[in-house]
This record gives sequence, C-alpha cells and structure tokens, in this order.
Amino acid sequence: MRVAPPTPTTVQDHVALAEIELCGELMIAASAADGERLSSDLIDAVLNVIPEGRGGAAAPR
Repeated sequence: MRVAPPTPTTVQDHVALAEIELCGELMIAASAADGERLSSDLIDAVLNVIPEGRGGAAAPR
C-alpha cells in the first residue's frame, strides 16, 4: 500500500473555525455559570447576538 506524501499546503475553513471559537466561548460561559443551563439572554450575550425585536439581526463580531 502506498501513502501519498504530505503536502505543504494547508486548507482552512474560516466558517468552521469561527463556529469552533463560538462553541468554545459557550463552553467557557457554561463552566462559569451558576446552575444547570445558560439562559437565552446569557447565550445571546456570549455570542454577541441582538435578539429579533430588539434592533434586528445578529450584531457583527
């Protein structure tokens, strides 16, 4: 069996990296929270989101 040699080029999926970063932020917030669940308001604050009805769509990060 032959294995292809490693290539020096790396590919980065910027959307996936951003999602991983947001998940990490949520995990940090969850580990620091008092209680079992994060409130919707706290999740919105961690993700820097403005809920609909309070000014429109998501705020840029």
